[in-house]
Amino acid sequence: MTGRRGGRPLVPAYLSTGGVARPSRPHLERLSVLTAAGGSAPAGLSAAQSALLDVLADGSLTVVEVAALLELPVSAIRVLAGDLIDRNLVLARAPIPPAERFDPDLLKRVADGLRALKH
Repeated sequence: MTGRRGGRPLVPAYLSTGGVARPSRPHLERLSVLTAAGGSAPAGLSAAQSALLDVLADGSLTVVEVAALLELPVSAIRVLAGDLIDRNLVLARAPIPPAERFDPDLLKRVADGLRALKH
């Protein structure tokens, strides 16, 4: 959105947030999942906010994925998303935690139990 291939950005990232530097939702992480809340976008949204809603129209994306698609820094997306969450236009949920490793001993006991049932 603000990037130009091989050069400086056409518009500084802080202008896409209206000069706001800190998100209203500090808990938004790079891997927080954003989803459009549905409904039509109200008039008066900035171009960057409208672009964020457009990107989310097809489904859910993480903050970092939205940043890559819109060619904006993650910090700017956090500010924009926080504002849209405050307006009930976007929903956010915490990142999905990494799966815990299975206990190999437990898996072996389950396999042994299944083999014992088979015989």
